[in-house]
Amino acid sequence: MSKSPNPQMSKFPIYLDNNATTQPAPEVIEAMLPFLRERWGNPSSMHAFGGGVAKAVDRARQQVAALINADPAEIIFTGCGTESNNAAIFGSAELHGTALRFITTRVEHPAVLVPARRLRERGHSVAEIGVDGRGQLDLAALRQALAGNGPALVSAMWANNETGVLFPIQEIAETAKAAGAVVHTDAVQAVGKERVDVAKTPVDMLSLSGHKIHAPKGVGALYVRRGTRLKAWMLGGHQEHGRRGGTENVPHIVALGVAAELALKNLDDERGRVAKLRDRLERGILQTCPGARVNGGVENRLPNTTNISFEFIEGEAILYHLSDAGICASSGSACASGSLEPSHVIRAMGVPFTAAHGSIRFSLGRFNTDADVDAALAALPPVIHKLRALSPFVK
Repeated sequence: MSKSPNPQMSKFPIYLDNNATTQPAPEVIEAMLPFLRERWGNPSSMHAFGGGVAKAVDRARQQVAALINADPAEIIFTGCGTESNNAAIFGSAELHGTALRFITTRVEHPAVLVPARRLRERGHSVAEIGVDGRGQLDLAALRQALAGNGPALVSAMWANNETGVLFPIQEIAETAKAAGAVVHTDAVQAVGKERVDVAKTPVDMLSLSGHKIHAPKGVGALYVRRGTRLKAWMLGGHQEHGRRGGTENVPHIVALGVAAELALKNLDDERGRVAKLRDRLERGILQTCPGARVNGGVENRLPNTTNISFEFIEGEAILYHLSDAGICASSGSACASGSLEPSHVIRAMGVPFTAAHGSIRFSLGRFNTDADVDAALAALPPVIHKLRALSPFVK
């Protein structure tokens, strides 16, 4: 017999896993509905019924472009952040064959690291740059990797999905561009939380995802700076100016546009409020939970994210007990869930083995409240004390 759902969880889920996905905003859902009910035409059709839908896609392109200060013509709609990353990486590789050198970091999302492995299998030179204990990139190693011969693509995330640590993307991009490299950034976690301005930051390509900014799952975008050479990765049609074939997912594209507009409108207010909630949660955990430590530097990170290790206990056990209490958190990337190994990000930062297995990510968002923080701070300390009492490694 299956276990009945926890009544507290079913009535009062405290959602602190916004880096995995976000709740679609009510305004976003409302904007989608007409394109599911009445305006369901194909935007590529020649008739007026489809043409009116095409205008909605154009409007969404403008809204997404405004969020990152780009030209609408530089926005390609995709199915998700993973597709955007794959399109940037493999679309660049198609241009140069194995002559292309790929330079990335050890703490990237699997949507970059797995394609990096595929490039290596195909004969490309692939360099993965390390980070220090604060999660910051080794810029000297980046310069050394750039010193080689031949075309190069650098892919460095804007913000880490597990720790929230922000890379110095301006310096990374300027360094790479000075060496003649093309620059891609996975900005899936940064967009909507940090001010992202591609007019000031010289990246050539940038990936973003709808479900990280309160749009539904199944839509993303790839920014491609005008003049950047990129082979189409999704073939089969003329859509997206021939850069991504396939009938447009209009309801989700419209949703992404509205979500982008809301994110830009609320950026400063939400960053300040959510950061205060995160800081109060983090302080409370460190004060009440023995063996707790923050992973990654705290000076330069996303306003919503804290990654905390609890020594001598397993993160999986912590998450199980938190879930039973109606608290939703994560041990790292949702795309790597199910693994019993410590996260590659935690390992790359050199977090001690005694703490690496007990790493938990708390990521807040627009709809979190002080009451959510109160509930988490009430639920977590008893869990940590109980598990430490059971641990054979705690004296």
